[in-house]
Amino acid sequence: MIKKLVTHAAFVAVALMLLAGAACNPSTDKADQPPHLKILILGGTGFIGPWEVEAARAHGHEVTLFNRGKSRPDLFTDLVTLKGDRDPEKDDGLKALEGLSFDVVIDNSGYYPRHVKASAKLLGPNIKQYIYVSSISAYANTEAVGQDVTAPLATMDDPTVEEMGENYVNYGPLKALCEAAAQEAMPGRVTVVRPGYIVGPGDHTYRFSYWPLRIREGGEVAVPGAPSDPIQIIDARDLTEWIIQLAEQNTTGVFNACGPNRVLTMKEIVETSKSVTGSGANFTWLGMDFQEAHPDANFPIWAPSSGESKGFHTFSNAKSVAAGLTFRPLSATITDLLAQFDSLPEEKRAAVMQRIPVAGEADLIAEAPSPQE
Repeated sequence: MIKKLVTHAAFVAVALMLLAGAACNPSTDKADQPPHLKILILGGTGFIGPWEVEAARAHGHEVTLFNRGKSRPDLFTDLVTLKGDRDPEKDDGLKALEGLSFDVVIDNSGYYPRHVKASAKLLGPNIKQYIYVSSISAYANTEAVGQDVTAPLATMDDPTVEEMGENYVNYGPLKALCEAAAQEAMPGRVTVVRPGYIVGPGDHTYRFSYWPLRIREGGEVAVPGAPSDPIQIIDARDLTEWIIQLAEQNTTGVFNACGPNRVLTMKEIVETSKSVTGSGANFTWLGMDFQEAHPDANFPIWAPSSGESKGFHTFSNAKSVAAGLTFRPLSATITDLLAQFDSLPEEKRAAVMQRIPVAGEADLIAEAPSPQE
């Protein structure tokens, strides 16, 4: 009996020593903790930039910004902000970045390949990873359904053109060229992220926000297409949190940043907006042919689920989900963007609401086909 008590006491003593050691050394699982990173964000004060800053700081990383200082210069006064221009031939260009080293560069503001090539080439010797935020528009076509990152990319006759062109026809091809410029400058160390429609609080385009704002107004709401039409969106906070994770894991490669990880329909968009807002709105589905009679009736986010745009909202995000991309509930995005909108000054809110609803909505409703199930 005495021997058993001594053995038990010894066991307790050893256990207490181990617990004390763990308390004194809380980093016993340090291998599971993300590294402390020095992150440079090219841009940082637009839509997704501030969310990247917040995500990076929440993870304990050190953030530096590089921009012209023209867009919301008072947003992050506690951060080091280097002034310059993406165009190396304009004013001081990239001089503020010369000789500096970072772990990761996040490029939100690269629209022309010459600019991206210059920044990647300059910073390449002193960084580990270059994350370039591209676009789903970089693909050659949106007719095929379920395309993944191996799908052909858009091209343009003259790759030296540095203008978006009419209706932004060059936007996609230029994004594809920017991707290539970064990869050429830093082979094997580039992460390309191709988002679709980025939504949520802070979106100044109000493309997705149109729907909860319009539905909150109530009445009969015109909705394009059919209830089953697919829609792909990603909350800016989900996108930027994942981008920081890609940096922490030093994950390279090409990824489609579309969401969610299931088929989201236009019906769910409008019904969830109705539920969140408590609106009494009713929906009139316009079908696919309304634009023939009303070519100027351009509804945001939606694209015809046929013809050239049949696959627009169907890009595969399987690779991204496997790499850790997650999505918050649609209702949370709608709730938060409405709260952010309601916090704006009255004149800004009024300016947005002047664009809602789409012009000629009453005529569209009157001419709509029979209700669809």
